[in-house]
Formats: sequence, C-alpha cells, structure tokens
Amino acid sequence: MKKLLLMLPLLLLLVAVGAEAHDKFEGPNSCKQCGMSRVTFAHSRMLIVFADGSQVGICSLNCAANELKEHRGKKVRSLQVADYDSKKLIDAKKAYWVIGGNKPGVMTATPKWAFSEKEGAERFIATNGGKLATFKEALTLAEQ
Repeated sequence: MKKLLLMLPLLLLLVAVGAEAHDKFEGPNSCKQCGMSRVTFAHSRMLIVFADGSQVGICSLNCAANELKEHRGKKVRSLQVADYDSKKLIDAKKAYWVIGGNKPGVMTATPKWAFSEKEGAERFIATNGGKLATFKEALTLAEQ
C-alpha cells in the first residue's frame, strides 16, 4: 500500500504531462465532408465561418472547396486553414500556399499546404518540392 501511495504522485504527473502533450483543436473532430479525423490531419484542417455565424470544420482544402460549392449562395465571414508547421489556424487568403511536392496530400492527388510565413513555405519546398502559390490558385486547383 505504501508503494502505491508513493507512486501515485508520479502516475498523476505522467497523466498530466500526457494530457498536456496532446494538441487540442477546435471541433468538430471529424470532417463534415468526408468523415476523416481533423485531429489526425490537423496540419491541413480548415474552418469555414459563414456570415450567419454557423461554421463548418473540414480536413482539407479539397473538402473546403466541396463545402463552399454546396453552399454557393451563403456568404463567408472567414476561411481559416492550419499552418502546416504550427497547426494553428490562420487566414487562408493570407497564407503562403505550396502546391505539389513529394508529401502525399489530404483528399487530393495534388497536395496543397498552407504556411503562415513565406520562409516556412520556402523551407518546405527546398525539402519536399512543390511551388509557391496564392490561395486563389490553390482553391482553383481544388475546385477542379
């Protein structure tokens, strides 16, 4: 019993560290379009917020293109995408996009990744290939 009491603080510490290490992201956990895990694909996830306040979480730019097509008449307030490096949501229109490269894409044969900084996109390209693009170019490709 004494051993258990001595080990209890260590066990609690390990649980706390494990919980802290797990990244937490905005809901939902599954993509509305395809059902894939937005937690697993946190580096490509997107969040669409419509003018009426409703929002939709999706796993990728390709699923976002499908969602926007389904709600063509609905005004978009913001379109956010995860920064590939930090996984933090950023404005998709202001992001530096990389199209192509040797990293498999999410829900697409042609990968499309977003970066908050141009330097991050350039580092990715130097290591993995691809080309720098605008949001409009990336979205147009996703819509095809």
